[in-house]
Amino acid sequence: MTKRQPAASSARAPSGARGRTVRAPAKRRRVDCLLAPEEVHRLFAALRAANPAPKSELEYVNPYTLLVAVVLSAQATDAGVNKATRALFAKADTPQKMLALGEDVVREHIRTIGLFRTKAKNVIALSRRLVETTGGEVPRDRALLESLPGVGRKTANVVLNVAFGEPTIAVDTHIFRVCNRTGLAIGRTPLEVERVLERVVPDEFRLHAHHWLILHGRYVCKARRPECGRCPIREICRYPDKTV
Repeated sequence: MTKRQPAASSARAPSGARGRTVRAPAKRRRVDCLLAPEEVHRLFAALRAANPAPKSELEYVNPYTLLVAVVLSAQATDAGVNKATRALFAKADTPQKMLALGEDVVREHIRTIGLFRTKAKNVIALSRRLVETTGGEVPRDRALLESLPGVGRKTANVVLNVAFGEPTIAVDTHIFRVCNRTGLAIGRTPLEVERVLERVVPDEFRLHAHHWLILHGRYVCKARRPECGRCPIREICRYPDKTV
């Protein structure tokens, strides 16, 4: 009995490809920073010259009150948070004192802030967690901070940077906008932008990079209409629609 030969494949090799290996086209590497290293250095040098000692605009008295203030600042202005927390922190500047006040009192103090009910619950919950796990001390550890109720990566980075002097970069809406507009760090998410910044920001600027970028976005590179005419990094910026 004659064995049947395997059926020939109906797929044809691309024209001119018979007898040789055809390689798939290489994927294009996504550009995540449009600026040359020397331009990145000039950008931060210009921001430093305009504001040599940048600071957080949130008012706080210790790492714990800073943590609470940053949690409250989500979808709220720093000025609005400061107005609400002055009286609150005068009464409760430790987790123990905050728990003694209770959620109802905390809620009344912060009711002018957006999402105040949820935030009051988180403030009490994170205060209880701190008392139970660290004796009331704010941990100098991102993973532990992110495990607290109401605390995400951005909040943890702010606390590590401001309270403990860690060279972290917290990417909020202002920094996200500035980085994508200027070409300093292109990314679809805050985490993508953060990863690019971690790689391209020179060491000498890392500690204050967060504040320089957020303040620049808040007061110069505004969302609706950037004030390019008074921008110290105008000549470096890759934004195509600069205002006069």
